[in-house]
Amino acid sequence: MAPFIPSVLAATPPIASWAQTHSALHPRGEDAGRIADIGWVLYLGAATIFVAVAILVGMAMYGPARVRRLLGRPGLVVAAGVAFPVAVLTALLAYALQAAASMARGPEPALRIEVAGELWWWRVRYRDPSGGLLFETANDIRVPAGVTVEILLTSGNVIHSFWVPSLAGKLDLIPGRVNRLRVLAHEPGVFRGLCAEYCGAQHANMMFELHALAAPRFAEWMEAQRRPAALAQASLRQGEHIFLRDCAQCHTVRGTAAAGTAGPDLTHVGSRPTLGASVLSNNMGALAGWIAGSQHIKPGNRMPAFGHLSGEELRAVAAYLDGLK
Repeated sequence: MAPFIPSVLAATPPIASWAQTHSALHPRGEDAGRIADIGWVLYLGAATIFVAVAILVGMAMYGPARVRRLLGRPGLVVAAGVAFPVAVLTALLAYALQAAASMARGPEPALRIEVAGELWWWRVRYRDPSGGLLFETANDIRVPAGVTVEILLTSGNVIHSFWVPSLAGKLDLIPGRVNRLRVLAHEPGVFRGLCAEYCGAQHANMMFELHALAAPRFAEWMEAQRRPAALAQASLRQGEHIFLRDCAQCHTVRGTAAAGTAGPDLTHVGSRPTLGASVLSNNMGALAGWIAGSQHIKPGNRMPAFGHLSGEELRAVAAYLDGLK
């Protein structure tokens, strides 16, 4: 038993750190705070009632005869067994409904983002106030900190569920319907998100990161994302040629002939922190590994493996994609 204790203690700090940034019990957003308040009220209320009932049961079974006779009176049974539960549950229900309704109210959102659930990744579209498309990205959501953002949730395949535990509650993405989720991050930070509804073989690997940025940094990021891909340098032309030959049917790179829509938009893929819906950290080695054998990394995803590429070709494509900042 003794050797086991240091291992547990060594694992505790990372777990605690993860919980503080990716847990509904450590809210970092407005709606997540309300949800946490509802949860604590219900937990404490249930614990109080449980303890009270346990004490009464103990007194009824083992208490003095006078107390047991008192607890057996019909009036007390009706009051404690009917009136009290009805009153308490009604009060808790009213509180929960009022708190939940307040989450639907608030100021007009400063930004609207469309998020579509794919198999098994997230398509993210940023639009201007009139609804025009600004740019598209994947599995990487950036919002300004301190302002309300509305996320429009859709799906073209199966039901998914969008959840960033530290910022808001979960909301389903239902085919043929647009659901609206409001998110307000109090301060800059990186928040883990995931699909909370089983949607197929790689459901557990359908994740994303939501970055809340200070206003100036968010404006810079938006401006950079709106630009088309930079012209490939001479050293990257081979990779660009191979990409246009083998990948343009499914992927878009704005500023080139690649205009496929089946897969993620890769215009600025080199600037994204992860690949494959947060399965891999984004670097040249990971890019090459994903291109050569995505079915080994994330079996069942809709990208075919490109095992026919030579090592030189694979490195050239990975270098080209890594340069799309």
